[in-house]
Amino acid sequence: MSDTAHFLAFIAASLILILIPGPSVMFTVSRALIYGRRQAVLTAWGNAAGTFCASALAAVGLGALIQESALAFAIVKYAGAAYLIYLGVKAFRDRKGLMATPDEETATPKRALATLAEGFMVGLLNPKTILFFLAILPQFVDRTAGSATMQMLILGGTFAMLAALCDTVWGLIASAVRDVFKRPKPKLVLARTGGTAMIGLGIAAAAGERA
Repeated sequence: MSDTAHFLAFIAASLILILIPGPSVMFTVSRALIYGRRQAVLTAWGNAAGTFCASALAAVGLGALIQESALAFAIVKYAGAAYLIYLGVKAFRDRKGLMATPDEETATPKRALATLAEGFMVGLLNPKTILFFLAILPQFVDRTAGSATMQMLILGGTFAMLAALCDTVWGLIASAVRDVFKRPKPKLVLARTGGTAMIGLGIAAAAGERA
């Protein structure tokens, strides 16, 4: 592993990127407005797990394939966009979930795993995340300090952990706003807003171009 100074520099660079609201934050906030605190937190950590897997793919070379192949990039991009739109439409149709109070949120292991899986897929199906890791992680790798792949995995895991913590905070804030509105109609409006944001995020992801 590279020295402490380089590792701290990576943490600083990661926090600068993470603290600027982006797709991951928008996704977590949307889920918070739709379903509330519990699912927002699970979404944030599921997304972080997907992000870490994206960093692992970059570390083993898939990022290079996506960077070089327009077809591979398009496949991952449109799959991720379609999944976001699917989740947004699903949220619109899930009236029971939209209207649930924090105490009524489903707490079954099955629902928790489903929420984690949804967040994971969104984090994984993001070609720009893989390209980001491919561009940034190597800059903090010390080739004289051991396996470059292992170092990139450690850095990717660090980034994912920081992202999970920050996205959790965003999710808790958004769910607190949702909880303020006890009456069904305002809560439904907030939930619909979250669903719309998720669909818009999917459309934006589909329309985005490779850097």
